[in-house]
Amino acid sequence: MSELRADTITGSDGTSPVTLTKQAAAKAWNCFDGTGTISLRDSLNTASLTDNGTANYDTNFTNSFANDDYAFVATNCNQGGTNNQIVAGTTATSKTTGEFGIRTQNYAGTFSDVNDNMTAVHGDLA
Repeated sequence: MSELRADTITGSDGTSPVTLTKQAAAKAWNCFDGTGTISLRDSLNTASLTDNGTANYDTNFTNSFANDDYAFVATNCNQGGTNNQIVAGTTATSKTTGEFGIRTQNYAGTFSDVNDNMTAVHGDLA
């Protein structure tokens, strides 16, 4: 049996991302705290987050997607006893090859910051 161990894998040019062999694998994901000063807990292919105000967040990719036809899902955990849910809402200006935006709201329909958000993105990298 063979074993391959590596800390970093890049394309043959030494800088570009490697094409994944399994097309169904998520090409980006993150887990972040959306309350107070927002912060990434862990991520893949997430360069940064942007806080656009209450319950309005953008995820900015490290490596862009080939087009804006990728699919993303978003959810959150119910922490601290508040019944928050995530609403993955996008407009033409909030889903590009380099980023996407989400809004979060509680069960009453009021936009509210959520403390444990998770997203996953599937599509082809540029």
